[in-house]
Amino acid sequence: MDERDSHPLIAVYLARRVELVRYFRIRLRSEAAAEDLVQDIYVKIAGLPAEDIGNPAAYLYRLGTNLMLDRLKQQKRSERRDADWRDAETLSSGGEDIAQAPPADEALAARQRLDQIIETVSALPPQVKEAFRLHKLEGLTHAETAEAMGISRSSVEKHIMASLKRILAKVGR
Repeated sequence: MDERDSHPLIAVYLARRVELVRYFRIRLRSEAAAEDLVQDIYVKIAGLPAEDIGNPAAYLYRLGTNLMLDRLKQQKRSERRDADWRDAETLSSGGEDIAQAPPADEALAARQRLDQIIETVSALPPQVKEAFRLHKLEGLTHAETAEAMGISRSSVEKHIMASLKRILAKVGR
């Protein structure tokens, strides 16, 4: 038994398939999108029970139009969601997107380098470590660091130089 005999809507679909593709190709401006849409029409009607529809051709065009509109809405939502994400996750400079997050390999290398710096600073003698912390991390000047530690400014400068030499020797530039 042929599909056309058992399902009158499929018979009309098969007879008008070329016309449906042409109709939706013009609206979608894409042969591939029209073919996909017409295939979706078939999938929808193949799942329907065989019943008598007053104007099957009009039904197929209406079904295709509804599917097309659903696709266009979904595409616009997707584009809007992507644009919102891009706006939230990137910076723009001169019309070009600049990613805020570094590439994964650079992030890993930076993390390893930071770990080495932390390890090196942790191994510094207490006075050198304190001078480094106050000056480099707390942002105090050499004079403010000297006053906070109760030592001379030249001692602070020597401690800072010693800490930087050790860091450069361990980590490099």
